[in-house]
Amino acid sequence: MDLSHSTLEANKLLSLLSREDRIALSVLLRPVSLERGKMIAKTDTEIDTVYFLTSGIGSVLLRSARGRAVEAGLFGFDGYVPTAALAGAESSSYDVVVQIPAEGFAMDYVPFRRWMDENRRFQRIMIRSMEAFAVQLAYTAVSNAIHEVPQRLARWLLMCDDRIAGNEITLTHEYLSIMLGVRRPSVTTSLHELEGRGLIRARRGNIVIRNRKGLEQYAQDAYGYAEREYYRLMHGVRIEE
Repeated sequence: MDLSHSTLEANKLLSLLSREDRIALSVLLRPVSLERGKMIAKTDTEIDTVYFLTSGIGSVLLRSARGRAVEAGLFGFDGYVPTAALAGAESSSYDVVVQIPAEGFAMDYVPFRRWMDENRRFQRIMIRSMEAFAVQLAYTAVSNAIHEVPQRLARWLLMCDDRIAGNEITLTHEYLSIMLGVRRPSVTTSLHELEGRGLIRARRGNIVIRNRKGLEQYAQDAYGYAEREYYRLMHGVRIEE
């Protein structure tokens, strides 16, 4: 299928490529629609496909030895998965699950690796994106250690809001508990806290952000640094040439 220049640009990483590179890459990409719950990478399973989303949200999940899942990071049109493909790893180190129905492009692993080896700008964009994602993961660990659950929830809602159109986020309590690594009663209490402050409106499986600026202020230093680092790293690619 012939993919348009403007369609590919809906993914921030692909938008940083030259028009000529996007045209060349388009023959290797196929459009995909991914429903909620779709697992697009699995721990210790061979990587055969790399995904570039243009909408929706996916989660990187880590599982304990006893099988408890915790979200380590999330991504949307700002990245690609599985990031292990960057290093030429043959299998994924984590699960990747679609949490908000998504659209995007799929690229087979072998041509992805060929582009990494042969196209310097493509390589640089993927590497910088991985660094930006590593910063997000690091700040998730920091936030989990020093912030209260309501602040952590505010951070994740802001991160989701950054990656969707509009201000309405479809998230179940079950996903929120995985996202924050807490039990569902803590999620309910935190939602009530944010709703009581007029920052969100929460209904079953649906959250509307009513006051984005207020939510940022409530999150305090839980939100912002990783987002600024993403901009710095990816803007650096744009101005290098």
